[in-house]
Parts: sequence; structure tokens; C-alpha cells
Amino acid sequence: MFAVVRTGGKQYRVAPGDKIAVEKLAGDAGDTITLGDVLLAGDGGEIKDAAKVTVSAEIIAQAKSEKVTVFKKRRRHNYRRKAGHRQQMTLLRIVQVGDVKAEKKAPAKKAEAAPAAEAAPKAPKAEAAPKAAPKAKATEPAKGVEVKKETTARKAEPVKKAATAKAADKPAKKPAAKKPAAKKPAAKK
Repeated sequence: MFAVVRTGGKQYRVAPGDKIAVEKLAGDAGDTITLGDVLLAGDGGEIKDAAKVTVSAEIIAQAKSEKVTVFKKRRRHNYRRKAGHRQQMTLLRIVQVGDVKAEKKAPAKKAEAAPAAEAAPKAPKAEAAPKAAPKAKATEPAKGVEVKKETTARKAEPVKKAATAKAADKPAKKPAAKKPAAKKPAAKK
């Protein structure tokens, strides 16, 4: 089953299991929301009454979309202004359209890994060791979403020692003598 919903002034065709990026909606990651403005609903080639259909979605993340550069210029007036903007957006996973729910595929792999983990012997923990903070789940950003990568600052390289060593080996030069000022020819009367 599919539906056409309106949110943030735009329309989206959605089906259970779809992921979409919409204008910012209130809520945190993991919250479930209902998209109430359903314009059209259908199942295959048959159209259903949109008033009776509800669409529920789960918020995956709150993010920013791609950067838009705004550049203003007036010819021959030395006027240039450059600015950027990144629109706030919400990534949604459609959970249910009408009575149809999205199917989950991931639990099968986790069930196989659990018995192997239980069979492994557990090592005793030292009481003095500090506890590690729980790791946050890494989620892939939606298509077209830019993610900033962390960079490490590099130290500036030291000034070359060879150049300073050569300068230290040579005796200091005497400053060049100043040339006398050029004489001005006498003015004729």
C-alpha cells in the first residue's frame, strides 16, 4: 500500500519501509510520529479513501541538508556578498501506511550471533579499571546529506635547521656603507 502525504509544504509518495528526508519536525531520534495530511492512498492500481488512512513514521535523525551558497553581486559597484545556508531536516522511516506495516529483516542475523557470544568464556573484570562509555549507534545519513568529518590539527613544521646552521658558521657581514646623496646641479640665474 502507498500514500501521498504533505509535510513542510512538499508532497511525498511513501510506502512501508521507505526512508525520506523532510523539513524539520519536532521530536528526537526514535520517536514515532503520525503524518496526518494524507492526500491520496492506494493499493496497487486501486485508489482508497485517503481520509481513513493514517501514516506513521519513526524519526531516524535530525540533520542538516546540503549547503546552499548565496552570492550577490552588483556590476561595477564593488559590491559582493557571499553567504551559506544549511536547511534543518528530519530523516524518517515509514513504519505503517493504513493497516500495512513495514517488515523487519535484521533480527535473523542477531539470533545467530547470540549463542556464539554466550559460549565464549567471560574474563573476570578488574574493579580498579574505569568503565568505558557506551558507544552510540552509527547510522548512515540519507542520500544527499553531508556529514562533517573530524580533522586533527597538525603542528607547524620547525624552521629548517640547515639554514640557521649556515648563518651561524659565517661571520657577520658589515653593513654596506651608505652612498652620499646625489648633488643637485646649481640653478642658473
